[in-house]
Amino acid sequence: MTALPVLPRHRAIIAVDVEGSTHRTNVGRAQLRDAMYDLLERSLEMAGISEQYRDLYDRGDGVLVLVRPVDDLPKTTLLTTVVPTLSDLLCQLEFERPQDSFRMRAAIHSGEVHYDKRGVYGEDVDITCRLLDAPEVKGKLRATTAPMVLVVSEQIYMSVIRHDYDGIDRTTYHRLTQVRLGDGWHQGWVHVPAVTTHHQLAG
Repeated sequence: MTALPVLPRHRAIIAVDVEGSTHRTNVGRAQLRDAMYDLLERSLEMAGISEQYRDLYDRGDGVLVLVRPVDDLPKTTLLTTVVPTLSDLLCQLEFERPQDSFRMRAAIHSGEVHYDKRGVYGEDVDITCRLLDAPEVKGKLRATTAPMVLVVSEQIYMSVIRHDYDGIDRTTYHRLTQVRLGDGWHQGWVHVPAVTTHHQLAG
């Protein structure tokens, strides 16, 4: 069998993970996963990131999202619409159904990814997941009452956030962690989204 060539595809990369899912029963985890996917997909749709522009990969108590490069979907949209909407929906869930509420960590990076018949892989995927799982990021979520914490890569910070595009306040991002991958270190900048509006969960 001739192997297919390994070719890179540029994507914006989002990873999310639910806090404390291992303390739930399997029935509880099933309910949690339904709610997690519902809130995430609604946040993506709110930003215009419909199914044709994204690939979702299950991570058990989290999801990896790859967003295809489209002029109408700049990376700023992830920071100004997807993340705030997800934070608001988590807050609304806690208000309306506290017994079903949960909190999340999210990570955003961008770079080259590779697809095969088993899924997706590549160094930039690994960087995103390492940032998401960094102990300092988990600790930041434990230390706040906010519904979610976001960590972005140095690449996202330098190319997008520090330029103060409309709707982005760079002073709310703080360098908190660095993760090692191979022989290199990668910085992570952390942001705690403010809850600005209430979105009705009933849709």
